[in-house]
Amino acid sequence: MKWSWKIARISGIDIYIHATFLLLIYFVGISYWKQQGTLLAAISGVAYILALFFCVVLHEFGHSLTARRYGIRTQNITLLPIGGIATLEKMPDDPRQEINVAIAGPAVNFAIAIILYLYLYISNVQVTTEQSAMTEGSLLYRLMIVNIFLGAFNLLPAFPMDGGRVLRAVLALRIGHAKATQKAASIGQFLAVGMGLLGVMYNPFLLFIAIFIWFGASIESDAEQFKSILGHAKVRHAMLREFHTLSPNDNLARAVELTLAGSQKDFPVGDQSNLYKVLHYGDLVKGLQERGEHALLSELSLEDIHSVDIDEPLGKLLNSMQGNPRQTICVTDGGQVVGLLNLANIMEMIRIQQALKKHRISQN
Repeated sequence: MKWSWKIARISGIDIYIHATFLLLIYFVGISYWKQQGTLLAAISGVAYILALFFCVVLHEFGHSLTARRYGIRTQNITLLPIGGIATLEKMPDDPRQEINVAIAGPAVNFAIAIILYLYLYISNVQVTTEQSAMTEGSLLYRLMIVNIFLGAFNLLPAFPMDGGRVLRAVLALRIGHAKATQKAASIGQFLAVGMGLLGVMYNPFLLFIAIFIWFGASIESDAEQFKSILGHAKVRHAMLREFHTLSPNDNLARAVELTLAGSQKDFPVGDQSNLYKVLHYGDLVKGLQERGEHALLSELSLEDIHSVDIDEPLGKLLNSMQGNPRQTICVTDGGQVVGLLNLANIMEMIRIQQALKKHRISQN
């Protein structure tokens, strides 16, 4: 995530803090200063918010370490003003495993609350009515209360929150993963509207959470549709079958001619049996600016081109291509180049399949 800095690595998981989190710390410090008028109060407020987000990190580690049990790696954990985000490689395909991963986070919050309650009870800490306010009194008491709130709030059935993921997994046991995701996303967006209205009337922070839930549910639903479409698709279903290649001895004028004559923007370079470089459209423009149209392709520094078998699962290939959106790949069949593939081809196939799916639904 942009504007994030790595602050630690624990149990093989990188922890990042987003720049906006620093604004939250500043805001909390100023708020406590204005309320009580002392530097000690500001420090106390900042200490409380840092302790709170330490609990948030533990919450995310609950998800991450449970996912690790099922062979799913966590790429990182990022702290934002609205909470933490654990970026898992994927959610488990087994709904029962997804339930375990989803409830692990809130379970950590409830466990923290129980431990703090037992400590306060054994220590015989008395909490008066005045001290029970969330901005005053015992730090441990306030952490106990906020962990109960965090655990309960995250269990709301608002997908993609933890409770929404539990709802999706329960539905998936009966109606399948794709339909369950759509239903859970719709319920999540419905709850987001209600939460947004409450945010407008009472607490702007709820409005930010509502926006996160709305767009998060939409993104997850789209991703599940992509996964469903790509589930049985092969490279052959999305590749470009009619294409031009260029020789290292061709000049940029030839590339310009082919570009203007059709829709192809990236050209493999080599011969039909050995295509080893690729001329991207951006490389063509840069080459024209720096060397002119008579420059040979052999004089340019071009990116290597990779190949993939025609029957390679498309979903698996898409995951590797997303890190390099302009990547162009040669498609081979029996060692012969039979097509080209890039991210635009895959997205075009997905849009076509989505349109066909909507048509079938409308006919039923």
